[in-house]
Amino acid sequence: MQISEIYKSLQGESTYAGLACVFVRLTACNLRCSWCDSEFSFYGGKKMPLQEVLGEVARLSPSGGLVEITGGEPMLQEREVIPLMEQLLDADYQVLLETSGERVLSRVPKQVIKIVDVKCPHSGAADTFAIENLKALQRHDELKFVLTDRTDYEFARDFVAEHELAGRVHAILFSPAFEKAASGTRDTSHCQLDPQQLAEWILEDNVPARLSLQIHKLIWDPAAKGV
Repeated sequence: MQISEIYKSLQGESTYAGLACVFVRLTACNLRCSWCDSEFSFYGGKKMPLQEVLGEVARLSPSGGLVEITGGEPMLQEREVIPLMEQLLDADYQVLLETSGERVLSRVPKQVIKIVDVKCPHSGAADTFAIENLKALQRHDELKFVLTDRTDYEFARDFVAEHELAGRVHAILFSPAFEKAASGTRDTSHCQLDPQQLAEWILEDNVPARLSLQIHKLIWDPAAKGV
């Protein structure tokens, strides 16, 4: 499979934020989200056989733990990534899959925790979510909405209500988009949508969502890779 990078850091998003995690970032993505912070993974990378990837994960985290498969869009390499997830599970790793939800997820092993990003209107990839993926969600999965403004927020709020998502998944995450060119200062001034404003909207509308910040961008320089 084509790999951009494999590294160990703290999980920066989702309900697993703050936990040590090995990240396996696959190369290539078929979407071009306006706020994407991993465009470097669209091209290049290194071709690695399955056993080499597993060996690198084991070197970084030899006694199990959390592993996230991300990208790019990892499901573009479904033929290779499904066996990777299966073998990681067999080796007693807890596996997260970060995916756009544009690719069908029915073949993902049920033990894998899917973190599925539903694209909002101003993402530049609106209407790409495969609605049949809602049927593939398990109770431990999470749905994420990256928001840039009120329009994105209202789309996410209404999507959650229309599909009665509360209680169907472990968490519904509302995350303010970060400026792609952010660097230097490690604070929320780089968010395209003020987290305080988003928090107030969630409270006003009683949305069953969790406000999610990218904490790795508040710990390290927002432009840093491999964190």
